[in-house]
Amino acid sequence: MALDKPYKDVPGTTIFDAEQSRKGYHLNQFCMSLMKADNRARFKADERAYLDEWAMTEDQKLAVLARDLNRCIALGGNIYFLAKIGATDGKSFQQMAGSMTGLSEEQYRDMMIKGGRSAEGNRYIGEDGDAQAHHQPQGGKKD
Repeated sequence: MALDKPYKDVPGTTIFDAEQSRKGYHLNQFCMSLMKADNRARFKADERAYLDEWAMTEDQKLAVLARDLNRCIALGGNIYFLAKIGATDGKSFQQMAGSMTGLSEEQYRDMMIKGGRSAEGNRYIGEDGDAQAHHQPQGGKKD
């Protein structure tokens, strides 16, 4: 029986739940392997050959090769594991986050300093301006 997942209604958000964990197990294990210097060196020497040692899907391998972190997340990657790829490439977490939003590192930093993205339009896919109305707890009253 599938679990109810009301969080699937949040636009642009992938929640790392048990389903995502299962989907990304080998991708995340690959990422963790990059904690060892020898593995980082082998990966950088021939990325495709190193990826082929892992039981990842072809889509996961291609997403890693393209450094498409958003796609990696959709395919089960956990951002904390994926950060190992960025570190292997000499990128900061801020640089990685910027690449995931389509912003430069500086643009991303400035946006975050100013308080981040607006929540307007980013609460629920079905939202029509009153997020409270759409996700009222059972028995809760609507203002």
